[in-house]
Amino acid sequence: MTDIVFPDRQVVHDAPSRIVLIVLDGLGGLPHPSTGLTELEAARTPNLDGLAARSSLGMLLPVSEGITAGSGPGHLSLFGYDPIHFNIGRGVLSALGVGVDIRPGDVAARLNFATFDEAGRVSDRRAGRPSDEEARRVVAKVMEELEQPDGVEVRLVPEKEHRVVLLVRGEGLGAELTETDPLETGVEPHPLEALSQGSEVTARLLRRVLSDVRDILADEGVCNGFLARGFAAYEPYPTLNERFGLRGTAIAKYPMYRGVARLVGMTVDRIPDSVEGTVDALEALWGENQDLYFLHFKDTDTHGHDGNFDGKVAAIETVDALVPRITALEPDVIIVTGDHSTPTLYREHSWHRVPTLLHSPWARPTAEAFGERSCLGGDLGRIHGTELIPLALAHAGRLVKFGA
Repeated sequence: MTDIVFPDRQVVHDAPSRIVLIVLDGLGGLPHPSTGLTELEAARTPNLDGLAARSSLGMLLPVSEGITAGSGPGHLSLFGYDPIHFNIGRGVLSALGVGVDIRPGDVAARLNFATFDEAGRVSDRRAGRPSDEEARRVVAKVMEELEQPDGVEVRLVPEKEHRVVLLVRGEGLGAELTETDPLETGVEPHPLEALSQGSEVTARLLRRVLSDVRDILADEGVCNGFLARGFAAYEPYPTLNERFGLRGTAIAKYPMYRGVARLVGMTVDRIPDSVEGTVDALEALWGENQDLYFLHFKDTDTHGHDGNFDGKVAAIETVDALVPRITALEPDVIIVTGDHSTPTLYREHSWHRVPTLLHSPWARPTAEAFGERSCLGGDLGRIHGTELIPLALAHAGRLVKFGA
């Protein structure tokens, strides 16, 4: 992997400045047929609008034109890592997110608890979204009864609700494997197959593990098996400090987003339990030895997937109400954006660009509101996600002239 984003690490110099990166997951939307307004445009956001009137605006492309970004690639892009070159599977991000001791060569996957009927068909891909407590109980039952393969360590760690992290450690493992989740109900799971010769051993091993789990959980009414997704082999990435001279901290409720932050060298010092708790944590950590504060808000994406237009509007308004507490800390740079678009009309991640706001004393304001249409005509123009950190560094006074 090579650094294809930043021209020269030498242009970065240390400066006493702080950057706040606010990510409203799945922020971008599409116009509602009855109003012509997107969720962001329909929301009452006096604080974000006031910030937009003093900021540079633009539309951000996470990966490439027409390509729909997953959450991992979307966040890597925001952190300045081209997700096509720095590509990692969800399993590793989840493992890092829950704090698993993961080492180079380990293979990780994200498992979903699922409900299977007597014929082996998937009747619920998320097993009714069990509570964290219930998931921990069932995982403990599996780990107690699962026979470890010779020479290989298999670990299961609860992540959140139906999500469970699988970690496999041993010699000669590969992660080029097919996923078993059929993405629909009423059908059998897809077979787990190796996509390369180097992953054949791992495929055989995990087919056996998934089968054994079904036997162990045969008496469970709901959480009676797993669907496997996001296989990945872990390898360390260059850190934000190594690439950009930034010491970062992540404030995120959900493990996967803490995982992608840890992957690029951020610390995770506080885990919030609510939207308001995210800003509580920021205030508590402010003044610590950090340059970049990454704040993640999930509800916008959740409502997007649910097709809940009003819910997504309300989630945006909830974050807007917290903006004065963030601006009161007087960061040198504030960025508000999303890792991808999740329009409620589409109900999934989409390829649409994401409205983006960058506030600093050196911004060029062009509009009085924060929304897709106002961002289309903004000073930032149409930018790639990997350009965001260099722009933030420039606005924070942390870059010197490149070349003579």
